[in-house]
Amino acid sequence: MSQLDLTQDLTQVPVHELSQLLQSRKLSPVEVTNAYLTKIEHQDSKLHSFVQVYGDDARLAARAAEAAIQSGHSVGPLHGLPIALKDLIELEGKIVTGGSEAMKSNFSTRTATLAKKLMAQGMIILGKTHTVEFAMGGWGTNSLRGTPWNPWDLNRARTPGGSSSGSGVAVAACLAPWAVGTDTGGSVRLPASWCGITGLKTSIGRVSTYGVLPLSPTLDTPGPMARSVEDVALLYAAIQGYDPLDPLTNGLPYTDPNENLRRGVRGLRLARMPQNETQFASADVLAAYDRSLSELEALGAEIVDIKLPFLFADVAAFNLRIMAAESYALYHKLIDDENAPLDPHVRPRIASGRAVSSQAYIEALSMRSVMKAQYDLALEGIDALLTPSTMTTAVPLEEVDQTKAPAHYTRFANYLNLCALALPNGIATDGLPTSLQIVCPTNDESMALRIGWAYQNSSNWHLLRPSAFDVS
Repeated sequence: MSQLDLTQDLTQVPVHELSQLLQSRKLSPVEVTNAYLTKIEHQDSKLHSFVQVYGDDARLAARAAEAAIQSGHSVGPLHGLPIALKDLIELEGKIVTGGSEAMKSNFSTRTATLAKKLMAQGMIILGKTHTVEFAMGGWGTNSLRGTPWNPWDLNRARTPGGSSSGSGVAVAACLAPWAVGTDTGGSVRLPASWCGITGLKTSIGRVSTYGVLPLSPTLDTPGPMARSVEDVALLYAAIQGYDPLDPLTNGLPYTDPNENLRRGVRGLRLARMPQNETQFASADVLAAYDRSLSELEALGAEIVDIKLPFLFADVAAFNLRIMAAESYALYHKLIDDENAPLDPHVRPRIASGRAVSSQAYIEALSMRSVMKAQYDLALEGIDALLTPSTMTTAVPLEEVDQTKAPAHYTRFANYLNLCALALPNGIATDGLPTSLQIVCPTNDESMALRIGWAYQNSSNWHLLRPSAFDVS
């Protein structure tokens, strides 16, 4: 039995602390899993973050984890910890829909490598979380399968961020301690921003995409989502690494982000975004951004100005061209079937790939190396570029323009194959969270996490919780 006061809400305990309590046998995996399943049962009818909950399987796995840990057979520090997975990640014998009503009976015949890694470390899968259809959208909406409710405003439906919308909402509302999402143009960072949590966009090849339904194989990257940088670092360490089933992971050495996590930022050179990019951020978002730069400077970092040879919007256009062309190639049969039950906002986004010529597609691919070289030169000797994660706080759903995308500050990192961390950095005048984005060179996730940890260790924005705890 746990030695803790079980009247407290276990779902608000940080994952790294839960891990210590489980491994020291002061807390049982059964208690933790039941706490999350109970909260899902009570709150998710409102929040709609999960598309499937594996309650019976999770409880069975929790009992097995409890027995293993109690008998001295723990397989590691993550043994017995629950997790949620985006509904793109395959589990053999389970339904994977990719957020599409047209695939609501699609059973997986394989298990994603990242899921195998998690289960091999003793983690317990609570269920699958909602996503924008085929992961093609940044607002987080899903017209046919339902849009998860951003827990920061229980009276007015607002954008949860997408495409990893359910993962963002589940973590923010403490229906899951952490989750795995995917990011092709901002799909981890946008929900992290609008839901007030922390999310890491990984470099291509850092985490295997085998068994993850694709949107754009050139750009897709799975990434961890949690309520703190420390927990994101733990989950990133758990899912990264070489996979013979994914050639993109070949040749990338494993790096432990926890080795340098607490080294601080003193002596680091951090760049503010160019002045011409500030016009896209709201006053509240920009104020939080400026305050974050001052706080990092006070911690010992040097804040420097840079000039980029391109606009973020120019890079985003190339990123979108690749996304559209590749997603249409993958899903054209459904997109071209007028009778297929598809989200009316997603269909035209993917259908736009029909008009991308082979010449235009090859140009978008070839320009990546050119623009990346330009970016690397402009950032030479600089450890990270800092931007807001989103232009505004979460938008009321009735005000969303589905013909536009909220990914102004995120897509350039995908196109240039950079890594990027989004983390809470304030509360706006509307009571909603704002977010800072830390963009680091390819494969330098450890630096992004180090900077993020230093910032969170000197602030408390990541400790604030939305009002969803009052949902009955």
